[in-house]
Amino acid sequence: MCATCGCGDDAAAVIRVPHEHHQHGDHEHDHEHGHDHHHGPGADHVHLPRTETVSLELKVLAKNDELAQHNREWLAERDILALNMMSSPGAGKTTLLERTIRELGELPVAVIEGDQATLLDAERIQATGCKVVQINTGAGCHLDAEMMHRALETLDPARGTLLFIENVGNLVCPALFDLGERSKVVVISVTEGTDKPLKYPHMFAAAELVLINKIDLLPYVDFDLDKCGEFARAVNPGVEILPLSVTTGHGVDRWYSWLLEQRRPLKSASLEDAVK
Repeated sequence: MCATCGCGDDAAAVIRVPHEHHQHGDHEHDHEHGHDHHHGPGADHVHLPRTETVSLELKVLAKNDELAQHNREWLAERDILALNMMSSPGAGKTTLLERTIRELGELPVAVIEGDQATLLDAERIQATGCKVVQINTGAGCHLDAEMMHRALETLDPARGTLLFIENVGNLVCPALFDLGERSKVVVISVTEGTDKPLKYPHMFAAAELVLINKIDLLPYVDFDLDKCGEFARAVNPGVEILPLSVTTGHGVDRWYSWLLEQRRPLKSASLEDAVK
């Protein structure tokens, strides 16, 4: 049980590879450990004192942070840039990744897909020719560092890969769980409302970049780009904000430039290590 949000623990997560990209036959990596979680109607609920709940939450996050650091070191050793893509459902993360994979073309790309169920998004990414694995979290509302570790073992991304982690659609818990990524990117759409940064401050405070998608719909919705930017910077003064439309392509060049800028420091560090 996750003390932070009450969702099922990572033992219920399933790492899955679309068949065409499976290297070891047609079996799936289920990694289930037989933990039953009964939370249905009529279940007894024990309300812990607040101090105990906070203590347990801190322990959960501390364990996750330790595992995340191991992931970060593993990625750094292989010169892999990992980006944690977060949003509410329907903001356009998968469509953005499809277009990015097809158009960027300068780096090897791999994707870890996070959803509660189905292989649908992984199959969409696979259709681009990109290497991908799917994490199905069951009742879980976020990815965590242990799931990330298991996905990396299955995916085995090549050295120098640009790795996108498409987190579960949720603007709350994914912000709290470090996966070992280099940066967090939040995607919102103009259909969601101008005040999203104020309603979900932890998510926007954790982000290095906010992408405001679907700006082609601005004439048809009540959304203020400037005000949304002000709200985002109120909770995170240093955050970068890029409006774009994945559908029309408006603004995607700035997104690609940002990706390449993120990649350059890794290349510089690798050269320095080689000199040493």
